[in-house]
Amino acid sequence: MFDTGLLQRVWHIWRNEGRAALIDRMRQRYRRTNVGMLLHPAMPKRSPGGCSGSSDLEYADRLKGELANFRNVQNVHGLPDIFHYWSQKYLLPKFVALNIPGVTELFVRYVADACRAKPGEMCHVASLGTGNCEAEVAMAEQLVASGITRFQLDCIEVNPQMLARGRALASSKQMLPYLKFVESDVKHWECDKQYSVIVANQSLHHFQDLEVLFGKVRLAIGHSGVFVVSDVIGRNGHMRWPEALEVVQEVWRTMPDRYKYNHLLSRYEPMYENWDCSVGGFEGIRAQDILPLLTHTFKFEMFLAYGNIIDIFIDRAFGHNFDAQVDVDRAFIDRIAQLDEELLAAGTIKPTHLIASMRNSSTMNRQVYRHFTPDFCLRFADSAGSIMKMG
Repeated sequence: MFDTGLLQRVWHIWRNEGRAALIDRMRQRYRRTNVGMLLHPAMPKRSPGGCSGSSDLEYADRLKGELANFRNVQNVHGLPDIFHYWSQKYLLPKFVALNIPGVTELFVRYVADACRAKPGEMCHVASLGTGNCEAEVAMAEQLVASGITRFQLDCIEVNPQMLARGRALASSKQMLPYLKFVESDVKHWECDKQYSVIVANQSLHHFQDLEVLFGKVRLAIGHSGVFVVSDVIGRNGHMRWPEALEVVQEVWRTMPDRYKYNHLLSRYEPMYENWDCSVGGFEGIRAQDILPLLTHTFKFEMFLAYGNIIDIFIDRAFGHNFDAQVDVDRAFIDRIAQLDEELLAAGTIKPTHLIASMRNSSTMNRQVYRHFTPDFCLRFADSAGSIMKMG
């Protein structure tokens, strides 16, 4: 299945000339148009006709679509088995290196630390864009199980149906005393207290007014609070940037047809479609602005960024085509994952996922994975490149 094309060239260089030669070839073919922006990033410019400056009418239309999209969605985080195969083999080592026990567990750790730092005081926590509140209820359960009960977790969510499901879940787990349900979008969220911890779990890429939100978070956490995030930071609408799309399309051309069925759209895709998921809603509406704005607004305490090309093959749309129990399917995912890791390490493509903690002031010992600093992981919209002609 890999007799021709990009993967053959990549693997030939990697196997016969080594990793350094591969990276050198890619760097020769990939040039950024504004090195200064990478070294000294500024806030993304707000476009009068773009997402960050859109009219109230457009915002209302998108909000209506977003509410409709998630009204009846009861499992927003379900993933195919092949995702878990990949995450255990390729993501878990990164978690271990940075002492990340798991995303929900990471949130719990920060809340527990904040509560223990001020014994006897109520610890105020907020979670932004909570959806059905599964993670928030799990956080409360873990905290209570560890003996920590003096906390209030505000669940901020614009969708009333999802909040209702969250309230029902909290009630069934006897966690209602610890959770407060706030129906609001971030644009109108009234932040009227100081929070020790604010978390965002796969929600920032749904928010259009990121500058407004991050300004509110900055004020809310003050000098001692922390902002903890797990989110998507790739191109808007979860599209691939040209340099990554090029690789995906080459893989698509050579891989078996049985891997090309889109389970979300119930259709076969002979060619991969670089679909903009933000059409008609807020899915990935300003994903590409998240990391630049976080870098501009906060100081990172812990930073992990990962993944890009592999996303397409392990996510909900196409991931169900792969059987984690079948050798040939695992081998395919392994080769894509290893290629993804090499291209990311070289800086040829940029990460699409982020787990990080931030504060308003600098910390003494910032934790990052290898050389994947925030600046290294930035990808600006005016960057361009191609890696197809390697040989």
